[in-house]
Amino acid sequence: MFESIGRSISLVKTSWGILMQDKKLLAFPVMSGIISLIVLATFLLPLFFAGSLKAAVPGGSLVFYVGLFVFYLVSYFVVIFFNTALITCVNARLNGREMGIGEALSASLRHLPAILAWALVSATVGLLLQVLAEKAGFIGEIAAGLIGGAWGLVTFFVVPVLMLEEKGVVDSMKESISLIKKTWGESIVGAGSIMLIFMFIGIIAFLGLLGTMFLQNAVVFWIAIFLFIILVIVLGVVASAMQGIFVTALYQYAKTGTVPSAFDKDQIASAFVAKPASKVGNI
Repeated sequence: MFESIGRSISLVKTSWGILMQDKKLLAFPVMSGIISLIVLATFLLPLFFAGSLKAAVPGGSLVFYVGLFVFYLVSYFVVIFFNTALITCVNARLNGREMGIGEALSASLRHLPAILAWALVSATVGLLLQVLAEKAGFIGEIAAGLIGGAWGLVTFFVVPVLMLEEKGVVDSMKESISLIKKTWGESIVGAGSIMLIFMFIGIIAFLGLLGTMFLQNAVVFWIAIFLFIILVIVLGVVASAMQGIFVTALYQYAKTGTVPSAFDKDQIASAFVAKPASKVGNI
């Protein structure tokens, strides 16, 4: 356990160092977050009313799920678009080339059909998992969580392959599965390490927020809420950028066997639990 914690801290330090050398990488999750909030605000009321009519009006469920699918589609498109730009910029950085924000966004624009296709697939899977969770109750929620986790695993490298190898969605999924089976096996350890550390920071901050309640001072409490919200936003932006750095480095190692100079090979190799020899070829 302590070894895993130490490895996670080491990965965070390395990704943090790269981010501090190229702070413009933060621009992509910031833009993605802002536009995603606009999308959420746009769909919030329509989905609320469609949800309230779902059981009361014939065909209400269909209207609700169509609206939910469109929301998923637009949301995934925004996130994937800026993720592809981030990964392109990180890839250039890891290979010793400087790339501007505009150039990275232009690269994403050139891949709009592939990004839209992947957003369609992601939205469809997201909607199916949502329906499963709603219709099958507690068991459905568990099943949706397990299936969602498996889906996240097999599609781990889809965006890097989609962008850096310029393959279609089907070929990108096949390549993603191939890279995972070939290099690290089934169980991902390091992929979530950065997010877990930032979640831990957020939990500590939340406990501090709860602590202000005992002061019985409304001004201090609301200031604490405001600061907590700002902290959560900052943590989300930084974690997203660092995750993009880490995933791109993992992709390069999986594809070529070469570790980017900013990372230690033991860090990358130990980010995943090796698959037992008897299970090679199975997911």
